[in-house]
Amino acid sequence: MIIDLPSTSTSALNRRLVDLRETGGAVALGRVLTLVICTGDEEAEEAIAAANDASREHPCRVLVVARGSRRGANRLDGQIRVGGDAGASEVVVARLYGELARHGDAVVVPLLLPDAPVVAWWPGEPPAVPAEDPIGAMAQRRITDSGAARRPLKALQALAAGHAPGDTDLAWSRVTLWRGLLAAALDQPPHDPVRSAVVTGAEDSPSADLLAGWLGLALGCPVSRVRSEPGSGIVGVRLERGSGDVELVRPEGATALLTAPGQPERQVSLPPRSVRDCLAEELRRLDPDEVYGDVLTQGLRALARPRRAAEAGGSSREDARRRLAGHRAAERETAAAVRGAEPEDAPAEPGPTDDSEVVAGAAAAPVPDEVTGGSTSAGAGEPVGSELVPDDGGASAADVADPQAVGEGRGGAA
Repeated sequence: MIIDLPSTSTSALNRRLVDLRETGGAVALGRVLTLVICTGDEEAEEAIAAANDASREHPCRVLVVARGSRRGANRLDGQIRVGGDAGASEVVVARLYGELARHGDAVVVPLLLPDAPVVAWWPGEPPAVPAEDPIGAMAQRRITDSGAARRPLKALQALAAGHAPGDTDLAWSRVTLWRGLLAAALDQPPHDPVRSAVVTGAEDSPSADLLAGWLGLALGCPVSRVRSEPGSGIVGVRLERGSGDVELVRPEGATALLTAPGQPERQVSLPPRSVRDCLAEELRRLDPDEVYGDVLTQGLRALARPRRAAEAGGSSREDARRRLAGHRAAERETAAAVRGAEPEDAPAEPGPTDDSEVVAGAAAAPVPDEVTGGSTSAGAGEPVGSELVPDDGGASAADVADPQAVGEGRGGAA
């Protein structure tokens, strides 16, 4: 349900929220935090959709401060979303115009949940120092996205200069899967040290820089940052060791190739992470992310000057594409061979299933000459020696073996 309140005030928004809670059961007591989204008017919907999805894991009150044009009179257009239009949260959108757009904190304070943590998120251009922003100053956690800035690497450098405990960035969350796979690969023998590392990624990718900085801090080795075409994201990582290189390359899509010494080349799932997944990960913790802080303030300084992939011999995206295509072709050939394979041993003929078949088979079996005296079969009513076998369909007393005669060779078969 969406309720529009044009040209309203924060008091009117609060009263409407109370009415909805009393009449519709929209209870604020189940919210674990207040998420404040600072964005422009045009980008608000995309951020709200991501917050709604993340709220299914973290029920919260979402306050959207959408700054519009600063020209004209001061105006606050409010909107309340609950139910299916708000995920597991309640969304309050405050569109600010005129001089009011500069004072979003004054609009946010009356709408905060009491005694609940506050998390601020800038899905677009981040402030230079999030902790000094009027809304960031009231938040325990401050989430930026340097990858969405107009100049991502410049934004990352500014965030490093003004970093404070509680700051984090979605560019850091996007490398979580890469970090996990690389750490798992190094847990396998041989456990010799990494001498150097090479990270290949887009020249405008702050995530590639953060991954390279993390490797330098964690491994204590020199790390080279190799640039690829803009928009390609992280292409690959190579860890150089004496026993052989460990290489993780993602040419495209959601599948990467992992190569390690002494092991066959493997395909691993490594999909690009959505904003919703990254935001949900950051909302899982409200304490400072010390690893991110160390990478941002120390790890980036140790990176060598970025070079082109052709100059530094970084991971080749085209080579990874060819290798991945070869893996998939081999899988298709194997699957086709399995489907068309014939069993080596044909199944045995099924045996008799009832007594009548056993009797019929026995009646047609040849009888040795020494028993029949020259007869070739023991069919019903045919001579066997000098006597006739009665065709009465049942067993007679002569057919039952004499247990005392078994040892003397007389009677039926044992």
